[in-house]
Amino acid sequence: MDEVNILLVEDNEGDIILTTEAFKDMQLENKISVVKDGESALQFLKKQGEYADSPTPQLVLMDINLPGINGKELLDIIKKDDNLKEIPVVMLTCSDRDADISDCYDKHVNWYITKPIDYEKYTKVMHEIEAFYVSFVPYPKGGK
Repeated sequence: MDEVNILLVEDNEGDIILTTEAFKDMQLENKISVVKDGESALQFLKKQGEYADSPTPQLVLMDINLPGINGKELLDIIKKDDNLKEIPVVMLTCSDRDADISDCYDKHVNWYITKPIDYEKYTKVMHEIEAFYVSFVPYPKGGK
């Protein structure tokens, strides 16, 4: 399997460590890039500024509660952009509010997951994401 580029948009250092460690434990052929706010994520996705040479991610994992451009705003921007809209976006967040869940699906999130607090459950969620998006979902070669 080819390497899968994943963009993690998360401002909580503990969640960054949990996510990257869970993917490392799976020993996958992937590259995880991390940005800590919506503005940086947008620059990364559009290959602007310091992210001009960044890989095009085949999967975006993001939190709702981000500084600046929040996760729902960023999701809306991604799904309305012809060059980005095909990238699967998984909202990985602490919010279990019905309004947040509905808003995200209205904005075409691919999957909404409430972050488990327990490490084993969190790792299981990462395995499920890997099983579906990394192992089974085909991605266009070369991106747009």
